[in-house]
Amino acid sequence: MQIVPDSYWGHLEYSLQFTLFLILLCFIPFLMSSCAKTTTVNMDQMDITMHENWSGDYPVSELGRLPEKQQDLTAGYIGDTETFIPVWRAFMPKEILPLVDFSKNIVVYTRNTRFYNRKSIISVRQQNGIAEIIAMETRTAMPIEEKVAMAMAVIPRQGVKAIKAGDKTVQVKDLL
Repeated sequence: MQIVPDSYWGHLEYSLQFTLFLILLCFIPFLMSSCAKTTTVNMDQMDITMHENWSGDYPVSELGRLPEKQQDLTAGYIGDTETFIPVWRAFMPKEILPLVDFSKNIVVYTRNTRFYNRKSIISVRQQNGIAEIIAMETRTAMPIEEKVAMAMAVIPRQGVKAIKAGDKTVQVKDLL
């Protein structure tokens, strides 16, 4: 059996043919827009490699050693040796000071601000230059009294423009 190209359409009335043609015309822009490639500024989230990480207690009396304007936040970063040494000595007084090359790396941290909950950094993710610390913590209703739980990690400085700290961001300063 041979199919004539106009055999199906030939049996339909012209008004129905016209209606089907209009429906097809309406769907073409819709189909084209769904296939169109859009360019966005948002890049996919990517995990940042952690070189080292630590968890422990940090004395409330020593919160002033944390970088200025980050002392009340849930997360932040340390970008130089002069700040890191006193923070480390308060955080891990019996441990040897780790060598951190601050020309290539920063130390990010997360800590308690409301209740005392053990914390551990699982990963650090970056999107559009903003690093977000993904941490695991216990859930308690113990008030913060003498200590807070804190976790720190060394991550590469390259590409990190800010650290997400709850609903705020902390800008990462370039080395001078």
